[in-house]
Amino acid sequence: MFAPAHLVIGLPLAVGAISSGWSGLGWGALAAALCGGIPAGVIALGVKSGRFGNRHITTRSERPKLVAVIVALVVAALVLLAVLGAPQVMVACVAIMLATLAVVGPITLVWKISFHTAVAAGSVVMLAAVLPAVPVWLVGGLVVAAIGWSRVTINDHTVGQVTAGAIAGTAATWAVLSVML
Repeated sequence: MFAPAHLVIGLPLAVGAISSGWSGLGWGALAAALCGGIPAGVIALGVKSGRFGNRHITTRSERPKLVAVIVALVVAALVLLAVLGAPQVMVACVAIMLATLAVVGPITLVWKISFHTAVAAGSVVMLAAVLPAVPVWLVGGLVVAAIGWSRVTINDHTVGQVTAGAIAGTAATWAVLSVML
């Protein structure tokens, strides 16, 4: 439910609808398709064809090409949103995705930082910028903690890896928002 792909698809839809109504939902759909939908499809096809061992891409050697494809798609979304005149908050939402990839992507090549907690924490920060912040921080913090707990419990990550992911996602999102909004 809170896998990175699901959050990357849902976040721009939510941000678009909250900030700009129906037109924002359209911008969010464009961002969601390019940043989340197509990558999810690439992952599903990769698992089906045997290129990836599983949908979480737990084998680090499988990640570089996938990260490159996702970066290219996020850049394409960013360019399209900017050129076509999307609201600044939508451009910022996609720029956050690129910033998070820029931080977490290189780390994941040498250490298994948690994409799950990075994307979840960044999503909380972004939502707190467009919704009443206190309830978002409270509920979002609990959700990020639960995601981190689950990743440790199923032995996919250590406490350090989920904590580093949460810090990376939070920092990348705050940095982009402080510059763009």
